[in-house]
Amino acid sequence: MPDSVMADKPSIDVEKIRKEFPILSQTINGKPLIYLDNGATTHKPHCVIERVRKFDSEEYGTVRRGAYKLSEHATWLYEEARQKVADFFGAPDRKEIVFTSGTTQAINLVAYSFGRKFVQTGDEIVISNIEHHANTVPWQVLCEEKGAKLRVIPVNDDGELVMAEYEKLLNPKTKLVAVNHVSNALGTLNPVKEIIGKAHAVGAKVLIDGAQSSSHMKVDVKDLDCDFYTFSGHKMYAPSGVGGLYGKMELWESMGPYVTGGDMILQVTLEKTAYAKPPARFEAGTPPITQVIGLGTAIDFITAVGMDNIFEYEKSLLNYGTQLLQGIDGLTIIGNAREKASIISFVLDAAHPHDVGTMLDQDGIAVRGGHHCAQPTMIRFGVPATTRASMSFYNKFEELDALGESIQKVIKLFS
Repeated sequence: MPDSVMADKPSIDVEKIRKEFPILSQTINGKPLIYLDNGATTHKPHCVIERVRKFDSEEYGTVRRGAYKLSEHATWLYEEARQKVADFFGAPDRKEIVFTSGTTQAINLVAYSFGRKFVQTGDEIVISNIEHHANTVPWQVLCEEKGAKLRVIPVNDDGELVMAEYEKLLNPKTKLVAVNHVSNALGTLNPVKEIIGKAHAVGAKVLIDGAQSSSHMKVDVKDLDCDFYTFSGHKMYAPSGVGGLYGKMELWESMGPYVTGGDMILQVTLEKTAYAKPPARFEAGTPPITQVIGLGTAIDFITAVGMDNIFEYEKSLLNYGTQLLQGIDGLTIIGNAREKASIISFVLDAAHPHDVGTMLDQDGIAVRGGHHCAQPTMIRFGVPATTRASMSFYNKFEELDALGESIQKVIKLFS
């Protein structure tokens, strides 16, 4: 390991952390599992697995609807998790947190409830050229329905947003700017605070897609001053099927519901319905109770490790992995932004990314090969797909060494 990496290595006990994740102890094709697809989904520690088991087997009840002990206790746990999420993201009020199935639903919620009310013909919505499809398609649909225009922030050859061009896009017609905090395809860490400030200067609201940032770095929505911030639990060491959306209370109160039904109402007659106050207005039906409680426990876990420790350790992994892969002939890293999260996306001259992923799996290495639900990004960089290694604080430097060795084997096989 290079001395520069060793000198910068923060005090994090990765071996102790790894013992908390039972899935990491298995073998794949006779080789120890090396899991480098954390950008897609993360694994769950014992405490989350056990918390979910205990709740389902001993404490489960529906929330907000029963006057009996199980229901009241489940409601308390559910709202306690909402408070944990609010504290984790620096939200001033837990009622500004709405639970959804994940980031995709959260973005669609804003497109429907905010967009259909406040976006009119001739208005403009701004996204970037490196968005996940979940932060592209909803805005395309909304613009088509409303007669609005979708504007796109270009990126340079390193995968960085061209901020001078972004400023040119902003004008009084701009109603919303929706960009990711971190690109899932390239790892680019966007200057979201600057983006937000410039958007607010022309009266636009801002949604930040936090799916790739929320478990890797400290996020303070009050400091950022964003209007909406999304997250997905399964990328935060929590169960799948849960995530959420922070929104400023004045916006929540101005918006109508995305989904209607039980538990989002104050009163229903055959003639008219009065909606509940946020966040209940946006959580129709029985919510993912077990998953929300698991999310609260996952937040406890990563908070105990320390978000600053996680960020610095993963930065060391990124730097080491980047140096390692840059030294391999026939390999090109796609996305070399000066500010990045722990994602390395690359192509090989010798093999298609799908073949690379299949071959690495033979060595027990899990990576993602494809367009990563970011086809406009692939088009921008002139590649059909990439192989993506995305790291977590439970990954080790030795695993990156193994990745490099396995890539060399692939190159030799296909050359």
